[in-house]
Amino acid sequence: MGGYGPASTCFSKALKLIGDRVEARFGDAVKVRYVWNIMDLGYKAEDILWLVESGVLSVGYQSSSYLTDRVPELGVVDLPFVFSRNEEARGAMDGALGAWLAQKIEEKVDYRILGWFENGFRQISNRLRPVRTAADLAGMSIRTLPSEVQARTFALLGATPLRLDLTEAIARIKAGTLDAQENPLANTVTYRVHEFHPFHTITNHFYVSRPVFFCRAQYDAWPTDLQQKMREAVAEAVAAQRVMTGEEDDDARKAIASSGAELITPTAAEHATFVDAVAPLLADARDTYGAEAMRLVGR
Repeated sequence: MGGYGPASTCFSKALKLIGDRVEARFGDAVKVRYVWNIMDLGYKAEDILWLVESGVLSVGYQSSSYLTDRVPELGVVDLPFVFSRNEEARGAMDGALGAWLAQKIEEKVDYRILGWFENGFRQISNRLRPVRTAADLAGMSIRTLPSEVQARTFALLGATPLRLDLTEAIARIKAGTLDAQENPLANTVTYRVHEFHPFHTITNHFYVSRPVFFCRAQYDAWPTDLQQKMREAVAEAVAAQRVMTGEEDDDARKAIASSGAELITPTAAEHATFVDAVAPLLADARDTYGAEAMRLVGR
């Protein structure tokens, strides 16, 4: 099993829970090994995709946005301001929307999708100035995930979106050659971005999930009882990981405040400037993704 964060993150802990449950059930018949952070071995974060598909790793996770080039339907959950609450988003991903997206992934990529970790709502940090309205982003270079929807979102907001792998983004943030980035607060702290960005704005602009994907050839070759136990273990791990995300968000807020950085919550009127700016993208979405996809995201 592999990921791209320290062993202390909720994602790594969730992988460990899966492994523990499987080892407890099958004893010496299975052996689970972990690679907590493939970036420590010189890989890019996005390399987790081919490492699992090819079978170098058996299990991994990655933000669904990284798969949009191969599975365009995933762009529907990259749309800004689709969800307003965790409960709403979780219900959709655990229900018909998550099942539909898993089917679309499995049609085009050699994975089995067993569940969805929560990466959660994403916020904006930057090195230049406080951001309270969309106008404050004008001219800022900002790293986005590899998603055309997300790039267009920030272009509409007046920023200059740059599609960068996490390794590249971190290097440029440290060098001061990238103005802004967007991430859940816990990720911002995990990768120590808050040490370089004094301004953090709570926008909740995207809600991103991370599919838990298995190498299809390996999973399909496993005995039925191992497959079933894996499904049960992933379901338990997803539930536990979601609890941990809330704890990590609280800890991240404290870490940002302790660093001396400013944590900004826009007023309702200020937040509306972001929503209004991306309205053209949402207006086009029904033509792009179809009525069924938009119904699944509640639009």
